[in-house]
Amino acid sequence: MSDLTVVDLDVMLNGAHIVQGISFGVPQGRSIAILGPNGAGKTTLVRALMGLGASVSTGRIMIGAADLIDRPAWERVDNGIAYVPQSRRIFPSLTVDEHLTVAMRNGLEGHSWSREAIFQLFPNLEVRRAVRGGLSGGEQQMLAIARALVSNPRLIILDEPTEGLSPAMVRRVMDVLQELKRRGIGILLVEQDHRFAAEIADEIYVLQAGRIVFHGKAADEAEIKRAVEATFGFGDRIKTET
Repeated sequence: MSDLTVVDLDVMLNGAHIVQGISFGVPQGRSIAILGPNGAGKTTLVRALMGLGASVSTGRIMIGAADLIDRPAWERVDNGIAYVPQSRRIFPSLTVDEHLTVAMRNGLEGHSWSREAIFQLFPNLEVRRAVRGGLSGGEQQMLAIARALVSNPRLIILDEPTEGLSPAMVRRVMDVLQELKRRGIGILLVEQDHRFAAEIADEIYVLQAGRIVFHGKAADEAEIKRAVEATFGFGDRIKTET
């Protein structure tokens, strides 16, 4: 069963055809990674999935049996999609607690991801729950993930979750995402580090000029490395659009 199913998706942005004929699925409790260089269309794809300004010309976006293609962003959240943006969008005027309260659907704590469950997964946030501003980059990323989880999603989309983080915090992000998979949450990861992506993802797609040019199992490290090198010219890190 796929929690998210994308079929033959074409996306326009400012009159340009950015995403062309993309299809993939994210099954329950599994993870998919999408890699791509500057201008490949990754951010536009994510915006289209979330209903955030990119215009879908053809195709389908399904979450379970619900077709979300014409639904506003808030309905997509209500149908179980959560989003952790690249910029994190943490507000220095709000405490950790206030960020979680604002994000809770209908202002109520959900049965799966209550405040207590969040702080069990992110104990450092509980220590700093009354703090306004002053969070480290790693703490901000943990809060961004926590804020997404309180909507009780079945699928979480993360755009560059390791950007600017220390190696220790990258490992912490990896541990958190693995735990979410164990709990049955699907993960769609947009990431510039193919080695990190391979640690988290079950399958990897490479996007170039709005089209999928490679799809393979994350365990096939040699194939992924060849695909990355063929598409981008090097195999370690891939720069992404802002």
